[in-house]
Amino acid sequence: MDEEYDVIVLGTGLKECILSGLLSVDGLKVLHMDRNDYYGGASTSLNLTQLWKRFRGDDKPPESLGSSREYNVDIIPKFMMANGGLVRVLIHTDVTKYLNFKAVDGSFVYNKKKIYKVPATDVEALKSPLMGLFEKRRARKFFIYVQDFEENDPKSHEGLDLNKVTAREVITKYGLEDDTIDFIGHALALHIDDSYLDEPAMEFVKKMKLYAESLARFEGGSPYIYPLYGLGELPQAFARLSAVYGGTYMLNKPECQVKFDDNGKAIGVTSEGETAKCKKVVCDPSYLPDKVRKVGKVARAICIMSHPIPDTNDSHSVQVILPQKQLGRKSDMYLFCCSYAHNVAPKGKFIAFVSTEAETDDPQVELKPGIDLLGPLDEIFYDTCDRYVPTNDHQADSCYISSSYDATTHFESTVQDVLAMYTKITGKALDLSVDLSAASATAEE
Repeated sequence: MDEEYDVIVLGTGLKECILSGLLSVDGLKVLHMDRNDYYGGASTSLNLTQLWKRFRGDDKPPESLGSSREYNVDIIPKFMMANGGLVRVLIHTDVTKYLNFKAVDGSFVYNKKKIYKVPATDVEALKSPLMGLFEKRRARKFFIYVQDFEENDPKSHEGLDLNKVTAREVITKYGLEDDTIDFIGHALALHIDDSYLDEPAMEFVKKMKLYAESLARFEGGSPYIYPLYGLGELPQAFARLSAVYGGTYMLNKPECQVKFDDNGKAIGVTSEGETAKCKKVVCDPSYLPDKVRKVGKVARAICIMSHPIPDTNDSHSVQVILPQKQLGRKSDMYLFCCSYAHNVAPKGKFIAFVSTEAETDDPQVELKPGIDLLGPLDEIFYDTCDRYVPTNDHQADSCYISSSYDATTHFESTVQDVLAMYTKITGKALDLSVDLSAASATAEE
């Protein structure tokens, strides 16, 4: 282990694995270590026995739930937008050859105490029971504007400079009602709060376009895809990729300590009496706790069921977003469901998650509005995780620390963090102009 590396990565969470892969592909010499004896860190994937051990201690899971090995329960489940940032990163690194994707059946939103399919096009807007007749027409006009909008074609801008006017001003021009704005902003553009309304509209419109283009990609019921066997496949795929490029992976390395020189710059990592030298350290917040601060916490319920989520057209895989206003909360709530169709549970079993940014210390009460939508449950586990962000100056200490995972059940915010970290580490932006069809062959079953 006493070698010198360009970068040492600590923790095999999704963000760390993606960065390790990207840096390896760039030709950097990377050593990747984890104190655990399994991949994934906080974003690991558990079988049934491991799930029981984690939440129920010594109890054994009931035999009625089926074989433990057939369960792949992602502790931090997130769907990928078919044309989104993560898929582009996966194609950029060619890691797609190690993964098989399958389209996700449904994308829904909670509005006025009911679950509705998210309308994403002008045609769907006219059919959607979410809106009354006149509102449908207004929404249709707005969707057509978004679909036709091209950043480089001023004719499509309808006199609006989206880098100057706010999202609220664009929406006001079309006269949309509050409930409509709610589902468009949170379930289509995937904003996590309403601050986007007072920011330039360009990002909002681009996010809506990304949703619609991703939806069109596989002509399924949603814009999302998900790996067969769950997200646990991703860290392992990146580990394989890194190895191809000469990167080294070491699991089960206890007490990884970052070593600093007299100026406070990271110069290596020590584990079990051996030190590997490096120029930069990349890690999750748990490896450098004195360089992060707590900014919140995520509450999650993990549920095992024998049926799909009601009112989702019997979808075997689905996301339902519950916008904050619909629940009288400060943050959105997310439902995520996957099943044996994605090989994450035995036949007939469904894994559902309810997650939100915690606003109280009682996850059972706080998550109830989401749990009540799931129908009868075989089992339920509650989990809360603190959320940390880095406070260090990476230029001074050469440490690049990821932020903790948020409550969202899609990858968009995670990818933003990875791309920002990549730019800080390398001093350049990652080129994500890739041929998106490279991920499609594996996505169709």
